[in-house]
Amino acid sequence: MATDTGRDAVPASHEERYPPIADYALIGDCASAALVSRAGSVDWCCMPRLDRGACFGRLLDWDSGGCFALAPVETDVLASRRYLDGTLVLETTYSHGGGEATVIDCMTINTEDESRPYRQLLRVVDGVRGHVDISVRIQPRFDYGAVPPWRQYRGMGVYTFIGGDDGLVLSGDAELEEAGRHDLEGTISVRPGDRVRLSAVFVEPHLLDAQPPEPLGAQTLDRRLEHTIDWWRRWSAQAGLDGPDGPGAVRSAIVLKGLTNTATGAIAAAATTSLPESPGGSLNWDYRFSWVRDSAFSVRSLADIGCREEADRFRRFIERSAAGSADDLQIMYGLAGERRLTEVELDELEGYRGAQPVRVGNAAARQKQLDVYGELLELSWRWHQRGHAPDDDYWRFLVDLVDAAAEQWREPDRGLWEVRGEPQHFVHSKVMCWAALDRGIRIADASLRRAPMDRWRKERDAARRAIERNGYDRDRGVFVQAFGGKALDAALLLLPAFGFVAWDDERMVRTVDAIRAELESDGLLLRYRAPRGRAEPEGTFLACSFWLAECLARQRRLDEARAVFDRTVATANELVLFSEEYDTSAGEMVGNFPQGLTHLSHIAAAVALAEQHGVELREN
Repeated sequence: MATDTGRDAVPASHEERYPPIADYALIGDCASAALVSRAGSVDWCCMPRLDRGACFGRLLDWDSGGCFALAPVETDVLASRRYLDGTLVLETTYSHGGGEATVIDCMTINTEDESRPYRQLLRVVDGVRGHVDISVRIQPRFDYGAVPPWRQYRGMGVYTFIGGDDGLVLSGDAELEEAGRHDLEGTISVRPGDRVRLSAVFVEPHLLDAQPPEPLGAQTLDRRLEHTIDWWRRWSAQAGLDGPDGPGAVRSAIVLKGLTNTATGAIAAAATTSLPESPGGSLNWDYRFSWVRDSAFSVRSLADIGCREEADRFRRFIERSAAGSADDLQIMYGLAGERRLTEVELDELEGYRGAQPVRVGNAAARQKQLDVYGELLELSWRWHQRGHAPDDDYWRFLVDLVDAAAEQWREPDRGLWEVRGEPQHFVHSKVMCWAALDRGIRIADASLRRAPMDRWRKERDAARRAIERNGYDRDRGVFVQAFGGKALDAALLLLPAFGFVAWDDERMVRTVDAIRAELESDGLLLRYRAPRGRAEPEGTFLACSFWLAECLARQRRLDEARAVFDRTVATANELVLFSEEYDTSAGEMVGNFPQGLTHLSHIAAAVALAEQHGVELREN
C-alpha cells in the first residue's frame, strides 16, 4: 500500500484542509485529552497530560503535526456520532449502501487507581451490518510535530514509537503495514459481530528500553472499555438538573470533569492551544493550564448540580501550588502546580487555518489579576456553608488572601480579560477584592476564628464606596468597565453573583440593558468593544452570553433569558460542545475548544432558569 504523507499534490486552501472546530469531539481520562474529527481522525492528542506536547497535532499543522486516522474507504459515507449516555466515550457510526460500522473512541480510565491513569487512547471498530472497509493511518509526531518518531516492531503486532522524552506503544488486533520510516497504515474489514481494536499507550522511552512491551489482549482492551463506560456513568449519575435544560447541563459537567486532572485537582481552561479568536489572526493563546478564576467557577457550577468532590480537590491544589501563602499565589498554574509557564512561539508550525503564531505556555501567568482573591474566598465560603470549617493551616492561608485584598484593592491590574497593555482600575477586579474581604469576615464570624476584623470591615466598606463613586456612571445610571471611564464590559454581569449588588437592583437592571445595547451582536455578546483600529476583531464571547441569560433569569425576565440562552446553546455542535467564541458572520466556532468557561457558564445559566421555575437543586 502506498504511503500517504498527508501532503496534497496541489495545495488546498486552509479551509479545505482544516475541518471546522465544530467537527471535533473531546475524549479524555481526566489527565490527557484528544480531539477526534467527524472524519474519524485524532488530530490533537496530548499525553500523559493535556498540557504536555502533542503526539498527534495536525490541528495546528496539517502537513507535519501527525494524526491517528480511521476512516471508511468509501467516500460517499453517512457519518453520525454521539457520546454514549453519561460518558465521554464517543461513538461514530458510518453507513454506506448496505454496510454499517461503528468506531468507539475513548481514553481509558484506571478504575482501580484513578490517580494512575493508563495513559491509553483506545479505538474500537465494530461491524454492524453488511461489509465495511476502514482505512488506518497512524502518524505520530512528538513535541507538536517537531520529532518524527523512531518506529520499532517488537513482535506480536506491537510497535513502539520513540522520540525525545515521548514514547507510544501501539498494539491491537489489526493487521498494519509499515509506511515510510515513521508511520503505520492498513485496512480493517468488518462484518456483523466483528470487532477490531487499536490501542496507543504513552510510555516513557527509558521504560521501553528496560522492559520490552507486551501486547494487550482483546479481553483486556474490552474490559478497559467497559470499565471506562461504567466509571463515567457512575460519576455523571451524581449530577442532575430537572427541566428541559438538565441533559445539556450534565453534558457540560462531563466536559468539565474531562478537563480536570484527577490526581492533582487542577482544572484546565480548555483542551487546546492557539485556536484563533480571530480567523487567521494572531490572538492565539495556550489555555491548557489551570486558571484560579475559571477553576473556581467550574467547581461552583459542578457543585450546583450535585458534584461536590471536585471543589475540595481544587481547593487543596491551589493551597499546595501557592505554597500556603498569598505572596506566592499566581493566577494560573500547570496541571501539577508548575509555576513557570514560559510563553514560546513555535514559528515552524502553520497554525490552524494559517493562524500564527502558535503559542505554548502563557505569559499571563505572571500578571496581577486581583479578582483571584475573591474567587478563592467565595469558594471557601461556599465550602464552609456545606459544613466544612477551615483547619488551622487553611485558615492562615485564607487570612493571607484577605490581607492581600485589603492591601492591594486600590491598585490597578490586568483584569479578568488579561489585557497586555497598561493595567487599569477594573470595576470587576475591585468588586472581587470587596468579595474577598466580605467572605473573609463571614468565615471568621461563622467559624469563630481570630482575624483583624476591624481592618477588614474598614477596607471592605472603603472598597464599596470607591466602586460606587468611581465605577458608576451617574449620568446613565450604570456600572462601567474601569474607574473614570464610560465603556462597558460584560464582566459587570458577574457583580450580583458575588452579592455586591442585588440581581434586580435598578442599577444592575440598567447595566444589563446598556450592555445589551452596546455589546450585543446577532443575539450574542461581545466581552467589550475592541479599541478602534485593531485589525483583528474578536468573535462573540459565549460565556458572556450565558452570563446575560443568568442575569435576565434572576431578574425574572424569563422570556428574554430563554431567548438568549437558546441562542447561545445553538452555537454548540451536535455533541453539545462549546468553543470560547463564535463568529456570527461566518457561523463558525472560534477560539480554544472545548472551553471550560463556556461550559461552566452554560451550567450556571441553566441552573438560574431552573430555579426561577421552582426546580430544587440536587443535594449530595
